[in-house]
Amino acid sequence: MAHDAHERRLARRHLRQHRRTLWTIALMLGVFTVLGLAVLLLVDLRVVRVGKTMIREPEGKTYDCILVLGALVYGDTPSPMLKDRLDGALAAYRAGLSDRILVSGDHGRADYDEVNAMRIYLEKAGVPPEAIFLDHAGFDTYDSLYRAREVFDVRSVLICTQRFHLLRALYIADRLGLSADGVDTAYRLYGKDAWYEVREIPARFKAFLDCEVLHSLPTFLGPKFPISGSGLGTRDE
Repeated sequence: MAHDAHERRLARRHLRQHRRTLWTIALMLGVFTVLGLAVLLLVDLRVVRVGKTMIREPEGKTYDCILVLGALVYGDTPSPMLKDRLDGALAAYRAGLSDRILVSGDHGRADYDEVNAMRIYLEKAGVPPEAIFLDHAGFDTYDSLYRAREVFDVRSVLICTQRFHLLRALYIADRLGLSADGVDTAYRLYGKDAWYEVREIPARFKAFLDCEVLHSLPTFLGPKFPISGSGLGTRDE
């Protein structure tokens, strides 16, 4: 009997120790989660603070190019979000803010081509083919802006995209040393607007890491196509 009582006391002690260990682990996980969220939010605020100062109506300025950042396409048809970006670029082009448009997006597969869908849309709207430059390796916003600087020799740029995305794009442009302004092309609701805002938080954190910690290189660089020349050399068809 004494042996059984001793075993029960040991079992209860081990159970208390196990519970304390679990509580300690849970507390540490909670602390790290709170710290991680705090870092994410602080970085988000930093990116937004920089980007907000660069969203304005461009008056009396001209730019090396107007940059359209890619979004979903359906074959050769831009999605509503991308169509609004292109329409914003067309308005800026017609206002004489630049005589060059750089379209940058995902053309990593033969069966998915954002940049030629944008080119076709702009050409149908009357933009001369030689004024349209195609960046086929703009796989994310950082790549698009890095390549704008290094491949296309862009130094000043007017970025056309929706505000949630524009804040990050302008922050990246600023950190890469580009003279940039932005036009908010959110001309409508897109059905997942709240989700787009939430998704920006980790995307802005990645932009912060790329720009200020890792100093990342884009997926591809390649030969130069100066924006001051003709865009015909950037076509692949």
